Amino acid sequence: MSLLTIETTCDETAAAVISEGGKVLGSAIATQEKLHERFTGVVPEIASRAHVERILPVIDAALRQSGILPEALTAIAVAYTPGLAGSLLVGVVAAKTLAAAWRKPLVGINHLHAHLYACQLSSTQDVYPSIGLVVSGGHTSLYHCTSALDLTYLGGTIDDAAGEAFDKVAAMLRLGFPGGPAVSRLAAQGSRTAYSFPRSMIHDDHFNFSFSGLKTAVRYAIVGPGKQDFDNVRMDDKQKANICASFETAVVDVLVSKARRAVRKHRVSQLCVGGGVAANRYLRSELEAASKRDGFRLTIAPPELCTDNAVMGAIAWEKIRRGEFASLDLDIQPGLQRGY
Repeated sequence: MSLLTIETTCDETAAAVISEGGKVLGSAIATQEKLHERFTGVVPEIASRAHVERILPVIDAALRQSGILPEALTAIAVAYTPGLAGSLLVGVVAAKTLAAAWRKPLVGINHLHAHLYACQLSSTQDVYPSIGLVVSGGHTSLYHCTSALDLTYLGGTIDDAAGEAFDKVAAMLRLGFPGGPAVSRLAAQGSRTAYSFPRSMIHDDHFNFSFSGLKTAVRYAIVGPGKQDFDNVRMDDKQKANICASFETAVVDVLVSKARRAVRKHRVSQLCVGGGVAANRYLRSELEAASKRDGFRLTIAPPELCTDNAVMGAIAWEKIRRGEFASLDLDIQPGLQRGY
């Protein structure tokens, strides 16, 4: 039994063929980094047009790699929420069209739930019940997870996601796009206490996040209060490294603090972490230290499953076992609705 999964929530066009046991039979990803590089961020219109061009070749590549013929597929799964509207639409239309043409059942996937399921795919033990932390370019969210499909939304960012803040700080320092890896590389060479950046909402009892104020504080550290012009700013590598280190530490302090608090409040013994920023080495090391101090089990998705991919779409097998299929009028849900 094999499943075709499709992922187009943002700027990665991906497809995978996965067995019921979770074995990856075929996987293909087309990245758009070069298309968005000069804008230092993802441009939704460019992303959706690129998906249109790449979706069928990527699906074909995954199927060819797997050696599985369409008639042998058990179902077709696609991420329909949350994400960029135009990007989601391309994937959903492709999945519905193939499901109708090949007469296969359709399964709708929640992109954020799938990020957490990547932890299950990489673990030899059941990772539920747990607290789930998704931290990426578009999302920073906490969940109470009693199973792969039963997740209660605890809170999330009220403005910028952590990954978006990384990209914008990289843009201000002219480090290129995507900015997260570049900021982290410099941070490893800097002082984590050189700048006293804010830890917004770190002591609040709720589980929301805010990173816009931190981003503004970094801007002031670079150009000075009230100034707009980056062109005349001259910083040496040490200054940049100190800003990156202090910024990264501020983000990680908040993420770790909120995750630990959620684990304690909901009395679970496991924390699962997924999303692109989960590949950050400093975040991983601080979470590991916290798990040892507090005595909870930590599962972080492997780096290759942190960024957007179709392999994590294996969560669709959980829905198939429950008989939860979607109809051909499945529509996209771009925004993060309450409860998701």
